[in-house]
Amino acid sequence: MSDSVSLVFPDGSNRDYAAGSSGRDVAESISKSLAKKAVAIAIDGEVRDLSDPVTAGRIEILTRDDQRALELIRHDAAHVMAEAVQELYPGTQVTIGPVIDNGFYYDFARNEPFTPEDLPKIEKKMREIIARNRPFTKEVWSRDQARETFAGMGEAYKVELVDAIPQGEDLKIYRQGDWFDLCRGPHMASTGQIGNAFKLMNVAGAYWRGDSNNPMLTRIYGTAWADQKQLDAYLHMLAEAEKRDHRRLGREMDLFHFQEEGPGVVFWHAKGWRMFQNLVNYMRRRLDEHGYDEVNAPQVLDKALWETSGHWDWYRENMFVTQTEDDRVFALKPMNCPGHVQIFKNGLKSYRELPVKLAEFGAVHRYEPSGALHGLMRVRAFTQDDAHVFCTEGQLRAECLRINDLILTTYSDFGFDEITVKLATRPEKRVGTDEMWDHAEEVLREILVQIEEESGGRIKTGVNEGEGTFYGPKFEYVLRDAIGREWQCGTTQVDFNLPERFGAFYIDRDSEKRQPVMVHRAICGSMERFLGILIENYAGNMPLWFAPVQVVVATITSDADDYG
Repeated sequence: MSDSVSLVFPDGSNRDYAAGSSGRDVAESISKSLAKKAVAIAIDGEVRDLSDPVTAGRIEILTRDDQRALELIRHDAAHVMAEAVQELYPGTQVTIGPVIDNGFYYDFARNEPFTPEDLPKIEKKMREIIARNRPFTKEVWSRDQARETFAGMGEAYKVELVDAIPQGEDLKIYRQGDWFDLCRGPHMASTGQIGNAFKLMNVAGAYWRGDSNNPMLTRIYGTAWADQKQLDAYLHMLAEAEKRDHRRLGREMDLFHFQEEGPGVVFWHAKGWRMFQNLVNYMRRRLDEHGYDEVNAPQVLDKALWETSGHWDWYRENMFVTQTEDDRVFALKPMNCPGHVQIFKNGLKSYRELPVKLAEFGAVHRYEPSGALHGLMRVRAFTQDDAHVFCTEGQLRAECLRINDLILTTYSDFGFDEITVKLATRPEKRVGTDEMWDHAEEVLREILVQIEEESGGRIKTGVNEGEGTFYGPKFEYVLRDAIGREWQCGTTQVDFNLPERFGAFYIDRDSEKRQPVMVHRAICGSMERFLGILIENYAGNMPLWFAPVQVVVATITSDADDYG
């Protein structure tokens, strides 16, 4: 066994350390000031406790300024919140407390649920605990020790969590002073490193493990940031988002409403429908410029079609299904693609006709749990500005770039210029061969590089590993609105599978049958959701050409009404 560990630093330098040296030892060997600011280490990208022994690899010393430290700040704040709750309200059981986007939460079991009025008191206690600056220390316990300890404390939920950890896996306990919890880690060096840029936001009910058959717990949400400036900016954004809420503006502007008899479907009023049609008409003009043919596929199709497409196996729980008296099973379409393949297949196609570009403003239906519904942003019935390009493999790159240009210029027309394009790669559950996926992903990776280069760095790019659809990899277009929120709207998906499953073909120059490549493309995605984004982005003050009411003649006195 080697008595030294070789570490590579970000500047490329290489140094050896005695086996068993901790991250803190390494930081101190560089400078005392770095050791004082350090909160964690990363070995080959994996974030670890500062007190962990280092292993050979590329090491980074993380300070609070590092973006990765933000997750640690929030994780530590969750633990401090749990300690504060148990100090203030003895007998409260803690369950789980993960980091989430922009913050954290913890679920608590208590006879009397917490209320928003409790939050200032808990927050004050958290600041006391942070000021104590107690070190986070890690211990590894046996399963029996953990069960016995938590059972003796009356922490029944913790016992259940211990039992759920696979045999042979370490049980880690993190202490901060006398308080401790079961946790995978990592954590920063001490509670004092959390800082005071945090705020408890609200309380909500949550079933244990998300199961309505289990007890109801109280969830306390918080947010935490590296400094007060970031916290203030986030709180300002939330205040702006509340003022811009499209549901409130929809009522005030008389655009649309929702009601219980139609959960997740929109009741459009005259002004809102005018905006909807303005958006559709704008998109029709853009599609015409780019050579698309608008089509319309049936709303209801036999389940056999969905079995062939793969949706019946992969998407069945999200589909609305009905059975007729003759025992035929039909489904409301959740997407337009199988219908467009049928239109492409109708009649022979020559290579001279490709690419064939079929577009549809197709009404689709998808079952969303009632708790997930959210105004125009998450509905059960919506309109997709959907299109499918059938092309040869030789045309694929050029068509993807044309789609990219159409998407980016459309967003720009609405004032969205901060765009990120992300490549979503193969998911674990998918159809098609690995060779098909390799080829599709290779083409999209090359195009992604070209998009970034041709934009001069204006368009950011990234990769979402494993986030592709079951039939192919895709580009996801993420736009940033007026108050800094990000929305994923457009997609470009390369599909070698669906044409094969449906037996779609064209006749090539040698009079042979060839399978086309199918590119799925959406720009707004859901027209309803895109309208919601626009309403919030403009805070209801829509551009003149797009506004449902463009001009109002207003009189100062009633005597001028007739003239007005």
